[in-house]
Amino acid sequence: KMIFSQFDMFKGKEEKMKKKILSFVLAGAMCLSMAACGSSEGSSESGSGTDEVTTKAQTEAETQTETQAASSEDSQADTEAAKTELSGKVTVYMPSPSGLADDLAADFQAKTGVEVETFQGTTGEILARLEAEEANPVADVVILASWSDGLSMKAQDKLMSYTPANADKLVDGWIDSDSTLVGYSASAVGVIYNMTVVPELSADWSELADEKYKDLLAIPDPEKSGACKDFVAGYVNANGWDDFEAMAANGMTVPGANKAALEAVTTGEVGILVAGVDYNAYSSIDKGEPLAIYYPKGGTVVNPRPAMIMKTAPNVDNAKAFMDYLLSDDAQKMIADAYLLPGRSDITCDKRANYADIPQITCDWDAMMNISDESAAKINEICAK
Repeated sequence: KMIFSQFDMFKGKEEKMKKKILSFVLAGAMCLSMAACGSSEGSSESGSGTDEVTTKAQTEAETQTETQAASSEDSQADTEAAKTELSGKVTVYMPSPSGLADDLAADFQAKTGVEVETFQGTTGEILARLEAEEANPVADVVILASWSDGLSMKAQDKLMSYTPANADKLVDGWIDSDSTLVGYSASAVGVIYNMTVVPELSADWSELADEKYKDLLAIPDPEKSGACKDFVAGYVNANGWDDFEAMAANGMTVPGANKAALEAVTTGEVGILVAGVDYNAYSSIDKGEPLAIYYPKGGTVVNPRPAMIMKTAPNVDNAKAFMDYLLSDDAQKMIADAYLLPGRSDITCDKRANYADIPQITCDWDAMMNISDESAAKINEICAK
């Protein structure tokens, strides 16, 4: 009985042990099941979040693509609209460089469909043509190489006021207070010398009257060259006549306008060109001519080239469109490529000295305008003696 009783007791304990083990197993299974469910739900939530991010990125990409396409279509539409709105022609008078004038005319015509008729000449030739056509005006836009001559035209009430697009990007002072003169480009004058005649040179303006430079000097005709005309007026207004008179006494000659004067120094007829226009020099140097240019420490005149709409312009809308075009990115880059200074301060040159690198005379343009004609005439007078 005791044996059976102990067996029964052991058996009872064994059954209780089995029940506990079974309980633990069931509890573990339930935990695993819950964990699996949780993992499944988390995986589902994670997948859902990824789907949302992917969908958002796809939507943004599609929106950006649509915006770019719309922008491209708008740009094309603007170009087509410009061609639709404008028609006929525009007549533009402008100075050298001739290649730049041709390029600007061709590009504007391609962009707008407006035919560009040009007359190209020196500032003196352009002014003479305008005077001859006064009874029957032809020009819509006139560009000169002399700011002071532009101011004279303004004083004679010949110009229309117009503020072109991108005027806010112009170099400070390169648009007048009434928006009649717009300095779309500029040039400066310096000393250009032939290195086969004068190997090195850094003399200031006044030092060019030294005996060692006797009969080596020339200057462009300021009655034909607008840039030289403004330099003479600016220099005389700041320093008087002594230096020019001393250079004239040292044998300085006047071969002609800019082209003829540059040819004289290029061929070695003279060794030094006083107040030579810089863009011509840079262009010639790049072509391999034995020339060099520098700006004397005494300072020079950086001369904005005024683009102006005539009050008598037959094609006013086309003239305004051309003025807008002159300050466009494409036109300003063409100007820099032609060795001129761009009118816009945000466009720089890599083929020549930039505006900030040139020592300058402080210009009183109103005073210079008042003396420019007589000063130009006097240079010819004193050099002819």
